[in-house]
Amino acid sequence: VQSMTKTDTADVKSTIRQIHSLEKSGCEIIRVAVPDMKAAEALGSIKKRINIPLIADIHFDWRLALEAVKQGVDGLRINPGNIGAKWKIKEVVSAAKDNGLPIRVGVNAGSLEKDILKKYKHPVPEALVESASRNIDILENIGFKSIKVSLKASDVSTTVDAYRLFSKKYRYPLHIGISEAGPPSQGIIKSSVGLGILLDEGIGDTIRVSLTSEPEEEVRVAYTILGSLGLRQ
Repeated sequence: VQSMTKTDTADVKSTIRQIHSLEKSGCEIIRVAVPDMKAAEALGSIKKRINIPLIADIHFDWRLALEAVKQGVDGLRINPGNIGAKWKIKEVVSAAKDNGLPIRVGVNAGSLEKDILKKYKHPVPEALVESASRNIDILENIGFKSIKVSLKASDVSTTVDAYRLFSKKYRYPLHIGISEAGPPSQGIIKSSVGLGILLDEGIGDTIRVSLTSEPEEEVRVAYTILGSLGLRQ
């Protein structure tokens, strides 16, 4: 069961306080946003004072990924295709490999590659899977296989079908979730329906319920979904 902090990661005290609260709620993996170098440099201080694995969420800047690894995080959420030149990707992958870190390829319907979106016209399930395949190929071609994958959309049917398609093609572990699920009244229903279908079909290894409320609520809902299917108590 995973969640994401809603604090400014560079604000070490607030971030640690929120993670401790999440730990008490039963959160087992925590992801933090790393938008700039100040946030990346704060990761080591955060990591030392928490008890659950810390995942750095990075977009575009390879230097932030390298700094996150240097600071001792437990994993990276990064799309290799967004990093740029191949040598930059190789540096990030090499650092992850040397430190035994997995990389999550996080595909989101709202930020698909322009050429894939042009090909499919809309973020259909096949488009999400093609984006994931492209990023996986980049990693596999440089000998990296410690990969987990997510294929999220805010539309329940698109998300479910994308995970179904992917799981027929690959054996990589899957992080499941509905992106931008919304306020609790809406987000809980969307997440329960979408994630419930996937979990009941045996799809999913880690789970995050995305809500606009406090992250502790995300954890509570995740456990309730798992409990309703008899998967976790």
